[in-house]
Formats: sequence, structure tokens, C-alpha cells
Amino acid sequence: MRELLSARRVALLGGVYSNHLALEAALADARARGAEAIFCLGDLGGFGPHPDRVFPLLRDAGVTSVQGNYDLSVAQGAVDCACGYTDPRDTHFARLSYEYTVRNTSTENRRWLRALPPTLKVALGDTRLLLCHGSPRRINEFLWETTTPNGLLERFCRETESDLLCFTHTGIKWHRALPSGRHALNVGALGRPENDGAPRVWYTLLTADHELSVEFVPVSYDHETLAREMTREGLPDEFVETIRSGWWTCCLESMPVKERSRGRY
Repeated sequence: MRELLSARRVALLGGVYSNHLALEAALADARARGAEAIFCLGDLGGFGPHPDRVFPLLRDAGVTSVQGNYDLSVAQGAVDCACGYTDPRDTHFARLSYEYTVRNTSTENRRWLRALPPTLKVALGDTRLLLCHGSPRRINEFLWETTTPNGLLERFCRETESDLLCFTHTGIKWHRALPSGRHALNVGALGRPENDGAPRVWYTLLTADHELSVEFVPVSYDHETLAREMTREGLPDEFVETIRSGWWTCCLESMPVKERSRGRY
């Protein structure tokens, strides 16, 4: 079933990662820019402090969410986040992040996460959107800009009857027009910087006029306050450094060579 929108402009958020301060700033910014509907592509918890602070912000703003791998694991009480890491160092930090998130997510919010759909179909004007977390076939699939072939993206669009495939999970935004005229879009991550040396984060605005427009929107927020909250909650210094510096310090295992070469580590 496809959700029909009378809206002309919508905002897409990815990877909130418990960053309630960035979420609050992005929601205000999206409304100020005329977004008539807001969608979240999953991973509400992880990395950051106080995951329960995210949920009332989403509900009050009327945000529609799909389920990320973090959300599914927390809802089910799984043994880990199903992030897909195998490197011992990344696995260690993923475990610390996941265990903290589980401990600090209420039973009520776990039930809410359990009820989220894995995908959502949306019609924005004449454009058919498919919203998912990793990919339509796997919730934790990494679709990187430099390594994901057009053929796979075209296949996903055909199989889901979509003109625009929207996803997140990698934490780094990108947009590609496909040979068929369809599009693939990583909406970025709102919860932590995208490994570019700046503390800002990103979301995406879609505007449907005569043709579809994709705009990546930077969000500045009080990242120092978030960093102090993380320290008080006993989260790893490596997570705090990322929030302050804009450079990823861990969970780099899955990143392709070209993307990783742009970072510090």
C-alpha cells in the first residue's frame, strides 16, 4: 500500500542515534523550510545519550518512521544491534553502544519500535518513493556511493515499483540519477557527523514541482551540550570525539577505501 501525499515538500531524516538535540533542531528547520511531512528512516538509538528523549520529539512533530536494524534489535531484546561488524574493535564499540541503548529505552518505547514497518511506500506528486533503512532486501545492508552498482539500484526500484529509492544506514549522504531516470538517495544521518571534520549533521528535503528536487540540508546544533551529556552517561570517549570533531573514530570497518580516505582514521 502506498501512502498518498498532498504535500509538495517533505523532509527525510536518517540515523537519529539518540541525538535529541540535533533532532529538535532539524525538526524546527524542516518546518521553517516548508516541509509538510517528515519521515524518519530508522536507527533512533545508538551512540548518543538518553534515547528516550527522541520519541516524544518524533511523536509531537507527527513524524512517520520506518524500522532500522537498531530499532528492531532493541524492540526484540536481541543480543546485539545487528550492525554487521566483524572487526573486534568495531564489535566492542557497537556492543557498548547497544547495551547502553537497551538499558535506557523504556518498555513503552520498545513496543513502539516493534510496531514500525520495515519499508514504506509514499507517492509525492507523480514520484513513487520507497523508504527503507538499509535496502529493500536487508535492513542492515550498506549501500555506499562508490561501491553500489547501478544495476542493483535499478533492480531494487523495479522490484518495489519505485522511482526514488530512499535509505540511510551508512551515515553518509549521496544522490544518484540512474540510467532509467529513476533515482537512489542516501538521506544521510542526523545523529552524528558524516566523517568530514565538521560537527554539523544532515537531513534531506524533497520538493515536487514540475520535477523532483533533492536538497541536502546541514544542521548546526549544540553539539557541545550533547558531548557533555555523553560523558556524564559514561559513553566512550571515542563517541564524544566524533561529536566534537566531526571525524569517525570507530565503526569504520564496512566503509569502502574511497570513503574512508576522506576521513582522519
